[in-house]
Amino acid sequence: MKEPKPDDSAEKVQEAIDRSAKTKYILRLYVAGNSPRSRAAIENIHNLCEEHLQDRYQLEVIDIYQQPSLARGEQIIATPTLIKYLPVPLRRMIGDLTKKERILVGLDLIPLNGDKSSPKPDNPTR
Repeated sequence: MKEPKPDDSAEKVQEAIDRSAKTKYILRLYVAGNSPRSRAAIENIHNLCEEHLQDRYQLEVIDIYQQPSLARGEQIIATPTLIKYLPVPLRRMIGDLTKKERILVGLDLIPLNGDKSSPKPDNPTR
């Protein structure tokens, strides 16, 4: 079996970084009405996306009181709930969406605990 050259791995890492910088994020945020908690979740997620994803995201906000069929279809049992559809894997973040690091980990924008060598868990937010 052919041994990879050191330069090959550095190139692959750079290619992965370049791909992730172009990746489009598809997000859906479920909230319950116009409560302070709902408004805070919307504002926090919007600000986080603007800061870390700039023009690489699509965020849809769903009020489960106005569109209950969408909430049932996604089996939303608590709000706020943020679902990341793309890039895969799908992730659900439920509850307190004010903790920036938790959301960044859930969106796979930073590794768990900031440790670049640790593998990412299947679902760090559950």
